[in-house]
Amino acid sequence: MEKKVVKKATREGYGDALLELGKEYENVVVLDADLAKSTQSFKFKEAFPDRFFDCGVAEQNMMGVAAGLAASGMICYTGSFAIFATGRAFEQIRNTIVYSNLNVKICPSHAGITVGEDGASHQTVEDLALMRVIPNLKVIVPADYYEAKAAVKAAAEINGPVFIRIGRPSLPIIYDEDYQFKFGKVFRLREGKDVTICALGIMVSASLEAAELLSKKGIDVEVLNVHTLKPLDEEGILESVKKTGVVVTAEEHSVIGGLGGAVAELLGKKMPLPMEMIGIQDKFGTSGNTSELLDHFKLTQNDIVDAVKLVLKRKG
Repeated sequence: MEKKVVKKATREGYGDALLELGKEYENVVVLDADLAKSTQSFKFKEAFPDRFFDCGVAEQNMMGVAAGLAASGMICYTGSFAIFATGRAFEQIRNTIVYSNLNVKICPSHAGITVGEDGASHQTVEDLALMRVIPNLKVIVPADYYEAKAAVKAAAEINGPVFIRIGRPSLPIIYDEDYQFKFGKVFRLREGKDVTICALGIMVSASLEAAELLSKKGIDVEVLNVHTLKPLDEEGILESVKKTGVVVTAEEHSVIGGLGGAVAELLGKKMPLPMEMIGIQDKFGTSGNTSELLDHFKLTQNDIVDAVKLVLKRKG
């Protein structure tokens, strides 16, 4: 009998981490933009109503309120849909929060195209590029429930602004409750010698599945979970690709400005070699369920397998 894959959403990890942080820190406050059920911050609201602020459908104002609370000594977590938190409130994040180095953790949910049937207006393929380009902003993309929970809790120990990308769909569990999040360091999930796959978010589990398929064809794949997009672990990535000689990046984001762009910039400066990018090819999202969208935008384990075969041909 095939083993059942346990799945949980990273947004559940966010909600559960907030609850634990609320018990640990009296100065943790949570803000949301009328989406507490969707973002899972309602758990904190129910336990600590005096430290929860529903700012309504007003993301720009929410970021301004968070900045004020942080300037008063609070550790602030903000939630909304990623398209609105990063797009609508970009100026407030840049000028009011990050430029002032305030202790605000920006943790939007429903990132990427796996929002589903809501379509392009509610899907964001640009958020990592927008956040990555802001000086001094740390950018994290958890791969599963436990990593999301650990990253959200670890952010409380980081003095200053942090962006954590949270998602809607349930994802395969990769880690366990003892997982220790190490900010700024890639996590080698699988060791290999033929090709490196650098993945983040929902594409980590897909990359592991692709690596398993490729192993049956005699291809030895190394899989890195690049959970911290900024600052990028240059040493960890270069150590891997120096060994394998080629790399494939995999992300649920535009290939412009996200993980693929970051790795290409690194390799272009320090170790030029064959590379392929799995991601959204300069397109808006569209309506569909999660499986349909991943197939449509070529973000499946089979697409990763094809990219590995292509990059290995270029390796010669």
